[in-house]
Formats: sequence, structure tokens, C-alpha cells
Amino acid sequence: MKRTALFVLVALLLMSVTAAAKTPTIGCAIYKFDDTFMTSVRNSILATAEGRAQVDMVDSQNSQAFQNDRVDMFITKGVDALAINPVDRAAAGVIIQKAMQANTPVVFFNREPFEDDMAMWDKVYYVGAKAEESGTISGQLIVDYWLANPDADKNGDGVLQYVMLKGEPGHQDAELRTEFSIKAVTDAGIKVECLAEDHANWDRVRGQEKMAAFLAAHGDAIEAVFANNDDMALGAIEALRAAGYFRGDKYIPVVGVDATAPALEALKEGTLLGTVLNDAKRQGEATLMLSYVLAMGETPTLENTGYEIVDGQYVWVPYAKITIDNWEDAL
Repeated sequence: MKRTALFVLVALLLMSVTAAAKTPTIGCAIYKFDDTFMTSVRNSILATAEGRAQVDMVDSQNSQAFQNDRVDMFITKGVDALAINPVDRAAAGVIIQKAMQANTPVVFFNREPFEDDMAMWDKVYYVGAKAEESGTISGQLIVDYWLANPDADKNGDGVLQYVMLKGEPGHQDAELRTEFSIKAVTDAGIKVECLAEDHANWDRVRGQEKMAAFLAAHGDAIEAVFANNDDMALGAIEALRAAGYFRGDKYIPVVGVDATAPALEALKEGTLLGTVLNDAKRQGEATLMLSYVLAMGETPTLENTGYEIVDGQYVWVPYAKITIDNWEDAL
């Protein structure tokens, strides 16, 4: 009996050591891998996971149905937590229900679920940035240029004629960046006229195509270009360059959001007026840390994640204005 008791004790000790040394597995789904900004976020997630957790990361291929299948796969495999960049924010409720049934905590990031969905469970979190802040900064970039350059008002009518390249229809970032960028301009006392706006779905090629159409319709009447992200802004710049801009004194200010590496190159060459740092590194880091703490059975706090948890469920990563004067801050 003593020998049996000793074996049991040793087994329990081994189980305890194994549990203590456990490396949790996190199932992570990105809405699509070829998005420039999300590439930076997922690289940050993987870098932060080193030595902490095993991350099983999948490309949802911009399909919500495919992403739902991947979530089912993660749950079947028994991952310890989910980190989800939803294809469609409206689908978060379905994912939360799946996670609740399996008692698998979930951290959404970059695309914010609706408040009602977030309220469904106390093991649901969100990491992102307030889109209205990025819109306001975009508008301020144009305001600064307009006030510093009287010839920016090409026709001298005192009205800023602009075009807008938007992200996905219904996406909260697209809607809020559009609204608040123009609000920042009008709040500065500048009258505006929207010559055209269209969705380019965050895509550089689509941005180029839409901008070419804007130029065909409005030509030199365009006095500023707003883009909800850098990829669309860079597409617009390509269309403008093809139309003879950025040579001599032929110029239109273009602003974007994200401060991606290609955007910083455009900033340095003088084709991009400015951008807004959407801090991919910190968003990825916060996402992994929350997922890791939840996977270990703990409640995320400032102390164990390094990030303040707002209203018990949210981590907000601030934006920053990036111009030629401070572009190195975005590195």
C-alpha cells in the first residue's frame, strides 16, 4: 500500500509539473492574409507568442462562412482560446455562441463586434482602435495643408472640393473615418464639397481604379483625396501619377490611415501628404496577451497583460498623426 501511495504521489506531482509547464494553444483567424495592415498585426501576434503560446493561425480568405468553419475546427481541436479578426463584424454573435458552448474564451480584434454581442458573455474581449480618432487626424492633415497653402484652393471659391475612397460597405472603420475626417475639416471652418466617393474595399488596385474614374469625371477640380487606409491611398497616388501629378507643380494632397511601410516610402518621396499610425504592433501584442491570459484560465488585467481593460472588455490602442516631419515615429 505504501508503494501504491508513492506511485500515486509521484503521478500527481508529474501531472502538476506538466500543468504548470503547459503551453496553451490559441486558434487565430485573420479575415485575409494579403491585407497589408493585417499582415503586420499577425506578425506581431506570432512574435509576442514566442515562448508563451502555440498559435494556430488561418487565412479566412475574406469569407465569413469559411471562417466559421475554421472556428469549428479550432473548437473541435480543443484550443484554449480564440483570437478572431472577423470577416463580418455582424457574425461575431455566432462565433461567441460557438465559443460559449465550448467554454473557449474569445478575443476579437481590429473589427469591433456590436455592443449587444459583446454583452453576451464575460469571456469576450475586443482589441482595436477608435476609428473616429483616425478620421479626425486624417481631416486635420488636410486642414493643416489647406491653411498653409492658399493655392490649394485651385478655383478660389473658398470651398474644399474632395473625393473619398472608402473601405468596405458597412464597416465601422470605413463609416467613422469618412464621417470624422470631413467633420474635422468643417470644424476648422472650411467649407467642403464632395465631388465623389466610392468603396475600394481597402484594396490598392481598387483604389487606383476608383481614383482613375474620379479623375475622368472631375479632373483638376479635385483639391484633396481622402482614403480610409494606406493601400487605397497608394492606389490613388498611382492613378494621379499616371495623370501627370507629382511632377512640377501639379499636386493633390492625399491622406491615408495605417502608416504601413509602403505608405512611409510614399511619404518620404512626397506623394503622400500624411497618414495615421494604426499601431499594428501593439494591437497584435495586446491581442496575444489577452488570449494568452484567458487561455491560462485567468482574467485579463493591466498587470498581467500590460494593457488597460476598459469597461471590462475593451483594449483601445491610440492612433498618431504621421507626416514627413515625424515619419520615423511609425517605425
